[in-house]
Amino acid sequence: MTQKTVAIIQARMASSRLPGKVLMDLGGAPVLGRVVERTRRARSVEEALVATSTEAADDAIADYCRDNEIAVTRGSHFDVLDRYHQAAHESKADIVVRITADCPLIDPMLVDSAIHVLKGTPAGDDLPTAMPRTVFDFAANRLPPPWQRTYPIGLDAEVCTRESLERAWREAREAADREHVMPYLYQDVQLTPQTPRLLVGTSPRGFRIGVMHHDEDLGACRWTVDTAADLEFVRQVYQHFGGGSDFSWLEVLDLLNSHPELAAINAGVMHKTLRDTDDRARGADAG
Repeated sequence: MTQKTVAIIQARMASSRLPGKVLMDLGGAPVLGRVVERTRRARSVEEALVATSTEAADDAIADYCRDNEIAVTRGSHFDVLDRYHQAAHESKADIVVRITADCPLIDPMLVDSAIHVLKGTPAGDDLPTAMPRTVFDFAANRLPPPWQRTYPIGLDAEVCTRESLERAWREAREAADREHVMPYLYQDVQLTPQTPRLLVGTSPRGFRIGVMHHDEDLGACRWTVDTAADLEFVRQVYQHFGGGSDFSWLEVLDLLNSHPELAAINAGVMHKTLRDTDDRARGADAG
């Protein structure tokens, strides 16, 4: 029995630090468009869709998606877990990939790798089309603090089974769990190395977790868009590659090694934490 893998890209206009960032220009296309382009290149993803909110401010996102033949669903503004649950149901996803719209350097190879970890399948041309079961309930290329990330901020890909997402949707009550979608699956997990590049563990709630580990610790690198400085950084990266989006994260790493002044553009930006939530969510949708 084949398993349908759907990448769901969460997007909204109401960013606290850079409102409207997802539709700001990045080399001739909006930031959101770049995320969709790059996500679609993942060989293991059969469908990529955008999940935005029903707020009037997010009509612009829905309009952009429809005008550019990008599938879009709409749901709760603050309860993003519910938004994902609805999008997974509408798209008939068996495996759900969580991507955020502020990551225009997301790499399709890393998305594929996270999916391979979840399924226990080998990467490469011999990728099987059907699997009898998954090895993990949740896989990712990083977990937030207190776990140590080794991939740059902005390359984050989280993958889970539909069953795991549905259980989180039924059981999660904390605002942070609803707003950040998947923490309920991996909270308090103890990870141990299975291979030099894979950490594994079972969470106290019984979810099987697999986390990719990079050889070199690049966790301090900031490749996401949350501030004006971040946007200038990724604009400089896209300009270097001629305005297109067909370049790999390893090519970006080579660029920054050759031009460290680019990384200095947004080096002073403080990254948000897992427990950060929108204050407006308290007592509203995310309860």
